[in-house]
Amino acid sequence: MAKNLPPHLQELREEIEGYARGYGLDFFDVVFEVLTYDEINMVAAYGGFPNRYPHWRFGMEYEQLAKGYEYGLSKIYEMVINNNPTYAYLLEANADVDQKLVMAHVFGHGDFFKNNYMFQHTNRKMMDEMANHATRVRRYIDRLGVELVEDFVDRSLSLENLIDYHSPFIQRKPRARAEGEGEATPHVQGFTTDREYMRGFINPKEYLEAEQKRLDEEQAKQKRFPERPERDVLLFLLDHAPLERWEHDVLSILRDEAYYFAPQGQTKIMNEGWASFWHSTIMTQKALRDSEVIDYADHHSGTLGTRPGALNPYKLGIELYRDIEDRWNKGRFGKEYDECDDLRARRSWDKKLGLGRQKIFEVRRHYNDVTFIDEFLTAEFAIEQKLFVYGWSDKRNQWEILDREFRKVKDKLLHQITNFGQPIIEVVDGNFENRGELLLVHRHDGIDLQPDYAKETLRSLVSLWRRPVNLVTRIEGKGMMLGFDGKEQSERKVEL
Repeated sequence: MAKNLPPHLQELREEIEGYARGYGLDFFDVVFEVLTYDEINMVAAYGGFPNRYPHWRFGMEYEQLAKGYEYGLSKIYEMVINNNPTYAYLLEANADVDQKLVMAHVFGHGDFFKNNYMFQHTNRKMMDEMANHATRVRRYIDRLGVELVEDFVDRSLSLENLIDYHSPFIQRKPRARAEGEGEATPHVQGFTTDREYMRGFINPKEYLEAEQKRLDEEQAKQKRFPERPERDVLLFLLDHAPLERWEHDVLSILRDEAYYFAPQGQTKIMNEGWASFWHSTIMTQKALRDSEVIDYADHHSGTLGTRPGALNPYKLGIELYRDIEDRWNKGRFGKEYDECDDLRARRSWDKKLGLGRQKIFEVRRHYNDVTFIDEFLTAEFAIEQKLFVYGWSDKRNQWEILDREFRKVKDKLLHQITNFGQPIIEVVDGNFENRGELLLVHRHDGIDLQPDYAKETLRSLVSLWRRPVNLVTRIEGKGMMLGFDGKEQSERKVEL
């Protein structure tokens, strides 16, 4: 499918798509649009969607992108939208070799969006849904005023990471119980008697009803609210916070969009690595002309270049796919290989199985970044790619390499990408101390919360819950409860 593609670009598109499908890539129809620098910066500021709700942060994103291009600091080559059909944007000023590279990269993304399990629950008509969201928010702005709505959006966006990224795949809440099923309800037995005719006198109806009511009230007090810790804080607010109708609608919009974008954050390394693997394969094996080799090599190396102390998802992803393909082609996996402690034998190991291509297609379907790194990043790979832990040295008062030990490198990398490196916060009590206050708990993973971020998060939560909010966490090894009542911040020690 093409939209406003010049004839020569349409020919290139058909050529590259033919190569992609020939390699086994499977994607929805792709709609390519050609944009100028200014247009592509505007679309990029909206997250790739041409129509979003109005908000100042999109203008800020546009200014940053525009200045980055003007000063020669950055340049957008491609954008791809997870949708059916898939939408992709080409930069008008790009040379043909760049357009071919971008198209090949786009088809790689399209295949990943369609087939990776993390995207199976995403809305495939999000282009239309985003336009619908924009219309609804604009109506509230017209009716209530831009300041009121924008202020609510600001506070809600500061909480958009408080969702349960795994909830589309895991049933956290118990299924609805059938009648007569579940927890036993206590029933009043009354006083026992051997004489049936005396039962009504010993246990009058009024007494039994009053006693039953007392037992029911006690059971209701003992029941937890929520019954289990709730990781989807936004859903808890939607279900229980005293929001006005328009506030509920806007918050649900922002939550829906957060869940739509979540898989892209959970598969950044895999997704970019997969697209880079295929643009590299298609260009070097099929699409490159002799006159284009130097320009392609220059732009490809720029994409995969890595600054010291930084992680390039394109580079890590493509190299790990290449390593997996090579290992499964040569049979460098399984019990026999893992138990071989002869370095010379391991280096020359080659069973000529030829299973590499099949394996990487299997990997791109069933893994996300965390499981991808955990399963396939080996000690040999870490040494070959010169991976290390980088950080601040108090002793030397400078940034430097702290460790090259494989286990520490892998653990550090896994920690960075688990939950996007963000804290895990859960609602544990919606009626804390029987005062209608909200109590949340930080599942500490070895890194303390940033105090200023935590305080601002509490402030935003109070504005939606409209009652005091408390957060239990660990600071410098000690249990602390941070609180905000709408006017003052508080801190007190607690036992963990």
